[in-house]
Amino acid sequence: MFRSTAPSADAGSSGLPVIVVTGMAFEARIARGEGVEVVYAARADLLERALSAAVARGCSGIVSFGTAGGLAPDLKPGALIVADAVEGPFGRISTDSAWANRLAAALATAPLGSRLQRGPMAAVTAPLMSAHDKRALHRSTGALAVDMESHLAGAMAAARGLPFAVCRAIVDPAWRTLPSAATAGLRDDGSTALAPILRELMRQPSQIGALIQVAIDARAARISLVQARHALGAAGALHFGAA
Repeated sequence: MFRSTAPSADAGSSGLPVIVVTGMAFEARIARGEGVEVVYAARADLLERALSAAVARGCSGIVSFGTAGGLAPDLKPGALIVADAVEGPFGRISTDSAWANRLAAALATAPLGSRLQRGPMAAVTAPLMSAHDKRALHRSTGALAVDMESHLAGAMAAARGLPFAVCRAIVDPAWRTLPSAATAGLRDDGSTALAPILRELMRQPSQIGALIQVAIDARAARISLVQARHALGAAGALHFGAA
């Protein structure tokens, strides 16, 4: 349920796959490819369990990949972040600078170059829904964006002495407060159920307009993720140690 494997002899200099960590099933589908093992779940304990098992099988590095909430006020939906560190529940975890540079170089050309930003990420244990909370986290950390998986991926990498990188696309900008319906359908395994979203909209129909905007923003983030995955794959940059 939480694992998708496609190992390859080209997966870095060690011949081992890179593990890509995401929170949602659609992100995992985008990340899949040769030399990549994807682990995903929305619930932290499930994600940690899947990641620990994948690392035990062997890997050459760990990448946190997927969507993120915007914290910096100038970032629009679809902007891409290659992080130099993650500030979260486990403190500050640095990414591998050489690997981050290679990721950024692969993304620096059109059409992605104008959307690319470098800087710190934040990580939290529960969804950050309101614009007020996003502003507060940005002020306290200086982070460009926030997600719920990068601290888990980074902590595992640090504990096992593995290189770590982050590539995330902004899905909801800093100024946007998300309607409760936006997260109502998220299952523990990272998939989405329609029925809870419809029930939430029936309870509060005034959310419909905001939910439509969320869908528009999500489309921009998905396009950037797909384009980023293609660019990283073409450059061989996703694999740690690749030329």
